[in-house]
Amino acid sequence: MKKKRADFTRYVTSKRVRELLDAATRTRIHVLGDVMLDQFVWGKVGRISPEAPVPVVEFSHESFIPGGAANVARNLADLKVSTSILGAVGYDDAAAKLKDLLRSGHIGCTGLVSHNGRETSVKTRIVAHRQQVVRIDRETRGDIAAQVTEQLIAQLERDLKRADALIIGDYAKGTVTQRLLDAARHLCHKRGVWLSVDPKPSHKLDLSGVSLLTPNRKEAFELAGMVDDDPHDIPSQDTALIGVADQLLRELKPALLLITLGEHGLLLCQRGQKPFHIPTVAQEVFDVSGAGDTVIASFTIAIAAGASPVEAAIFSNHAAGVVVGKIGTATVQPEELLASFQW
Repeated sequence: MKKKRADFTRYVTSKRVRELLDAATRTRIHVLGDVMLDQFVWGKVGRISPEAPVPVVEFSHESFIPGGAANVARNLADLKVSTSILGAVGYDDAAAKLKDLLRSGHIGCTGLVSHNGRETSVKTRIVAHRQQVVRIDRETRGDIAAQVTEQLIAQLERDLKRADALIIGDYAKGTVTQRLLDAARHLCHKRGVWLSVDPKPSHKLDLSGVSLLTPNRKEAFELAGMVDDDPHDIPSQDTALIGVADQLLRELKPALLLITLGEHGLLLCQRGQKPFHIPTVAQEVFDVSGAGDTVIASFTIAIAAGASPVEAAIFSNHAAGVVVGKIGTATVQPEELLASFQW
């Protein structure tokens, strides 16, 4: 599906992007949250099953990729940022596979705590002809044990001694407890570390006082306790959306609120300022898996590298535009991001 590109070069030039990418290589950003293993089973469909009206996928090959908060770390590492991941895993083969993938991707994983009685989250996607056929989830939900939470806090306190930012990815699997979030917020405030949070409204937490919140439109309405209505074609004229953004800024007091709008791009909101809408730059959309991970990772990278909020929003919008044009849980490489600004 083709999209018309918006020209924001008056805000961010390719030269500025190079500067930010170069500065990013000297930053360190940690990630905390629900880690997963993404499995992709690739094949093709040639017939319908005689047993039921479902397609028969002829297996070709399979691949594994870090998912959830681990995919946020993967996005950071692929943009040459020094990073590590903190979270909870089980004592199982999936955890071993995930750690191997993280190490090979130059992502520190000593902050992954093994948890008795917990299964490492695995999401299996069956893909045929560039389309997902079905997804199978294997996971344990419910809050992690208090002892594991304290282990993660102790590790986080050590890691934040030399950090430019922390990203928390909450996927409502139980790693991000209120105790863990409160400790992370306190430590970041104490050390002057930027704190980005990707929230999950179904997981009721006090999200107040963070540096950045990145809900999608549906999540923003849920956080505000409101029912989503049909979105306006022009987000900056969407009175319901603007009202929700104002409410979240007033009640949760994040320094920045970045609402992801799918095919409509991003809406950057700051207290006392008019919302800034950035239309998508995606030329073709094949798969939105992990696009939110790319947005929070690339925005935080840009901020850590010295970008203004507007520059960071445009930077992350371009990064997301690249990944949605790929199949599967994808990331963006520096040269791809640069190329997206050269047209």
